[in-house]
Amino acid sequence: MKALVTGGNGQLGYDVSKQLSHIGINVITTTKDNLDITNEKRTRQFIIKTKPDIIIHCAAYTAVDKAEEEQEICYSVNVEGTKYIAQSAQEINAKLVYISTDYVFDGLGNNPHAITDFINPVNYYGQTKAEGEKIVKNHIQKHFIIRTSWVYGINGHNFVKTMMHLGESKKKIQVVDDQIGSPTYTKDLATFISNLIQTENYGTYHGVNEGYCSWYQFAQEIFAQLAQDMEIIPISSQAYITKAQRPKNSRLSTVATENIGLEKLPHWKNALKRYLQEIKEK
Repeated sequence: MKALVTGGNGQLGYDVSKQLSHIGINVITTTKDNLDITNEKRTRQFIIKTKPDIIIHCAAYTAVDKAEEEQEICYSVNVEGTKYIAQSAQEINAKLVYISTDYVFDGLGNNPHAITDFINPVNYYGQTKAEGEKIVKNHIQKHFIIRTSWVYGINGHNFVKTMMHLGESKKKIQVVDDQIGSPTYTKDLATFISNLIQTENYGTYHGVNEGYCSWYQFAQEIFAQLAQDMEIIPISSQAYITKAQRPKNSRLSTVATENIGLEKLPHWKNALKRYLQEIKEK
């Protein structure tokens, strides 16, 4: 089997490429330096030439706040780029994995969002990812849509690294306590993806580590596992103003994973422990 991973130098793309290689799959990785997915002609030529059996589309515009100002760029990458990849994948009869987000939901209520729940994004980034989902569903039959949340990995910037950095210079920080979700370790998500693509259980799934917490609780656990003293003050979303609105309820149900007999991702606290160990070993 040959796999093409877009966004190969991103947090998820990096771990997906490593995991696929580990299980013996021939992996081709692309970055924006060697494949501009917003160029329809070049994207089609590249995919037809390399002819992968599966494409894991990790490349995306993910600067959530910046997206409110750079809407054209965000749309070009997340919507048009996804369309060109989906069309080309269908042309060569390849499977396609599209990485989506909890931000396609409005975050209302307290129950975990089911895969069939109504999509209603509250920011522009979420809108483009929702559009990407529609395009994948309309353009290619053999597809997996995987929504994830609060991603962190060894290769890139993330909340855990930010907390560790703040811990070097501060004794007190404020962290939002009214947004609830599942911190997700890219190494675990990569394993989930590699298991899923070896099936023909096409459709939409939620790929997140088990359990839920707020950003405040996540920060508490980070410093607890680091055995580091830090005064963490919980604040509301209203007290922490950002250009883009965030959904307060980012809980994602993983029932669909159970239904196909695939192993769920480990609990987020266990994942964090292994991630901190990975950083230490690096």
